Amino acid sequence: MSETRQQAERARHAFLRLSTTADRTRILHEVAEALTDRASGIFEANRRDLDAARETLAAPLYKRLVFDEAKLKDVVDGIRQIAAMEDPVGRVIEETELDEGLILRKVRTPIGVIAMIFESRPDAAPQIASLAIRTGNAVLLKGGREAAHTNSALAGVIRNVLAGHGVEDAVQIVATREEVSELLEMDDLISLVIPRGSNEMVRSIQERTRIPVLGHADGICHVYIDAAADIEKAVRIAVDSKAQYPAVCNAAETLLIHRDFKGADRVLDALRKAGVELRIERDFGQEFLDYIMSVHTVDSIDQAIAHIHRYGSGHTDAIVTENESSARQFLDEVDSAGVFWNASTRFADGFRYGLGAEVGISTNKTHARGPVGVEGLLIYKYQLFGHGHTVATYTGEHARKFTHKKQSRP
Repeated sequence: MSETRQQAERARHAFLRLSTTADRTRILHEVAEALTDRASGIFEANRRDLDAARETLAAPLYKRLVFDEAKLKDVVDGIRQIAAMEDPVGRVIEETELDEGLILRKVRTPIGVIAMIFESRPDAAPQIASLAIRTGNAVLLKGGREAAHTNSALAGVIRNVLAGHGVEDAVQIVATREEVSELLEMDDLISLVIPRGSNEMVRSIQERTRIPVLGHADGICHVYIDAAADIEKAVRIAVDSKAQYPAVCNAAETLLIHRDFKGADRVLDALRKAGVELRIERDFGQEFLDYIMSVHTVDSIDQAIAHIHRYGSGHTDAIVTENESSARQFLDEVDSAGVFWNASTRFADGFRYGLGAEVGISTNKTHARGPVGVEGLLIYKYQLFGHGHTVATYTGEHARKFTHKKQSRP
């Protein structure tokens, strides 16, 4: 048996214990404290990665690689936020009386073993690990080589905490691409793959596995400025959506402007002053992840929506308008995971949504969509409580009738 398969089997055993007997809330509080206490070692590991990548990584990817005090604070705050949530595992979603003494419950349950594959951003490692712990899942983490020292330091801190609770293998590092290829074939042990990185990487994983894949291949977000937009709001939202932090999937890549909007020049000037290169009427459908933005003029909201559906990726799109009817049309008709009215696309984030940490943004239309936090890493099962009930009782000439009464839950 290969070492990779042994890892997956150890993760499976850890999952069974973590999801049942472990004190997941206590573990999360201890992880938050341990990351804070071991900060200097984590920052030193990150400096080693940054020094090695300085001449090889493009600026946007290099910026993602940074793990400093601000990133650590965000990570720790996210962990404490999900630790403060009510434990979702085992929560009854709904209860139905099928017949007298025969009760059916729909109950929240973990997914199992998750393989998380990500590039450059080391803050993804503690985010997914903490979400996995909260939801009772085990996780195998494969980060990019450029963040190897940082990921190892972060995972080491978390595994040390888990070891004190007998579930050390609920979080493990996968080292090589060859191991990832092997993991992608283990649909008997791994229940979900979550890729977080470039379009090419995500699509490659989707094509190489039978295991369900949760994620998005592109983050092509739009800001549409309607004819009835407030100029000041349009300036603020366009600049924030693009320039506040352009190297992430929820940054806007295309600006759509209604031909009758009176403040177009002010918006474009503000973007240029923020350092954004504007590509007028070209390069639609590209994920720049940089201070670059395509710009397109439309004659109507219908044209704007059609453009988004043609070139967008179903991630996050925003409208700026004071016309509620137009806003409602946009919110209803744009088929994306996040659709915003008078707000920056950069709000598409699990922490900002109050979900705590997130494993990424899903553009899927099954199971989970948008920022994937606690709820996105849970599935459900049905538990049936009877008193010797048999199906034969409900068949034939004198069959009993089901009551199917929905029971109220506290």
